[in-house]
Amino acid sequence: MTDSRTASCRCGQLLATCEGEPVRVSVCHCFACQQRSGSPFGEQARWPAGKVTITGEATVWERETDAGNVTSYHFCPTCGTTVWYEGGPMPDAIAVPVGLFTDPNFPPPGFSVWEERKHPWVEIKGDVEHSD
Repeated sequence: MTDSRTASCRCGQLLATCEGEPVRVSVCHCFACQQRSGSPFGEQARWPAGKVTITGEATVWERETDAGNVTSYHFCPTCGTTVWYEGGPMPDAIAVPVGLFTDPNFPPPGFSVWEERKHPWVEIKGDVEHSD
């Protein structure tokens, strides 16, 4: 068990320090996560909002998701990195892209969602719940 983990934007100005273990780690294949990450999928970890401390200045952009929820993306106004977002399927949680922790030992995903939009060459292995 880890006491806390800190995610950082590329320039180091905006940080999210997360206490304890995430309540959910997931891989999402929706087009919005593909665009946000610049990758065939996004991977994010979620914590209860009270377990996350944000340090630094952020700019916010909101969008309606394919599921009809509003998600607020908080990104660094200097380097543009999305450091955290909220809303969507877990409105009381804060999601942080896993790559921002720069930790190859980060817990693996337990969920893979929006798989109907998954690139055909991508394979998510392990003890993972898969859903469209």
